[in-house]
Amino acid sequence: MTRALLLKFGRNAGKSTITVIAEDISGNNGYVELSFRARKLDDKDLFSKSDPFLELYRVNDDQSEQLVYRTEVVKNNLSPVWEPFKVSLSNLCSCEETRPLKCLIWDYDSRGKHDFIGEFSTTFEEMQKAFGEDQAQWDCVNAKYKQKKRHYKNSGVVILADLKFYRVHSFLDYIMGGCQIHFTVAIDFTASNGDPRNSCSLHYINPFQPNEYLQALVAVGEICQDYDSDKRFSALGFGARIPPKYEVSHDFAINFNPEDDECEGIQGVVEAYQNCLPRVQLYGPTNVAPIISKVARMAAAEEHTGEASQYYILLVLTDGVVTDMAETREAIVRASHLPMSIIIVGVGNADFTDMQTLDGDDGILRSPRGEPALRDIVQFVPFRELKSASPAALAKCVLAEVPRQLVEYYSYKELPPRGDSAHAREAGPPERAGQPGVRPVSVSSTLEVP
Repeated sequence: MTRALLLKFGRNAGKSTITVIAEDISGNNGYVELSFRARKLDDKDLFSKSDPFLELYRVNDDQSEQLVYRTEVVKNNLSPVWEPFKVSLSNLCSCEETRPLKCLIWDYDSRGKHDFIGEFSTTFEEMQKAFGEDQAQWDCVNAKYKQKKRHYKNSGVVILADLKFYRVHSFLDYIMGGCQIHFTVAIDFTASNGDPRNSCSLHYINPFQPNEYLQALVAVGEICQDYDSDKRFSALGFGARIPPKYEVSHDFAINFNPEDDECEGIQGVVEAYQNCLPRVQLYGPTNVAPIISKVARMAAAEEHTGEASQYYILLVLTDGVVTDMAETREAIVRASHLPMSIIIVGVGNADFTDMQTLDGDDGILRSPRGEPALRDIVQFVPFRELKSASPAALAKCVLAEVPRQLVEYYSYKELPPRGDSAHAREAGPPERAGQPGVRPVSVSSTLEVP
């Protein structure tokens, strides 16, 4: 996208322009599973056969070589079969299928002085083509022997026994495929917020400065609305006595329309919130499990469609630790099986230490019965730590984990983006050079901030 640069008063800054280019830095999101074997390798040992292992290297732009993977050692065998291994396409070839790769074969020595058997060069593109034509084998060549021996052909043959590519879809893939983000906000109307008519109240409406509830709501909601085609958002409240009977409710529509709790855009939610305040009596306790369960029921209905069409985000704005902690943990564990994420923003200066237990960053959340959450779906953010941040920075922090959570859910369910005929196959984590390892799937770290 290219735009003309403007001066302060809207005049063009000469012929100057600015061009913004967006790129999916995760490249071709996927893993490759490779399986090699060899035949008739040179024997480097005097009293036994060679103990061969294979090393795979990526050749970088500066011609340096980066170890991608080292196989296990196969003892006393000149025709070894090495275990299959998985590696991300970015690690293998920087997502460039024509990037040179080198494969070296060694005879293992326990003292570390491994004997070189031979090598060959290829590319991932060549691997795929050769494997598809059933010709995926290369001469394992030792350059020293080739120079010295007139009739030297090779020091064995290395065969690509199997090649599988596993596509891992990104957050952007699902959005481009038509997946909608269904946004619900839940606002704390408990008495601990203070009388809204008092300027010290967290719910005080200052015509010149939005309160913390409004700041968090607008910052997050304006991002989410760009991923929802109808831009209608459910707006709920909890912890207040509501008309006409003024009974305590932990799940009420702030527009007071139980048949349709949705508002038109974020501005509609803001107006509903401001109109709701003088009509309710702030009370308590701070129970959020009912609202989590309500959104979970909607997500459960979506799950049965068998498509990656709608993902639910629940934004809970509260000024204190929840009262129904056991019920909330139970509701979150159940929701972890559904297309749903929960963001809890703590407003005010309360001690939110206990709320961190709901965020699975420090360990797996469990229900009171001991059942573990399938996924980490909760992000807790104390608003005071981001009070001075820009709305874009606030939204970026609050929404940081949602893309990963969305991809994790649809990957677990083996649901590709809509319109993608090639279903994703589960590849599992790739393995580091020489040892099993864990590397998380690379996806966009935040929802894009316009």
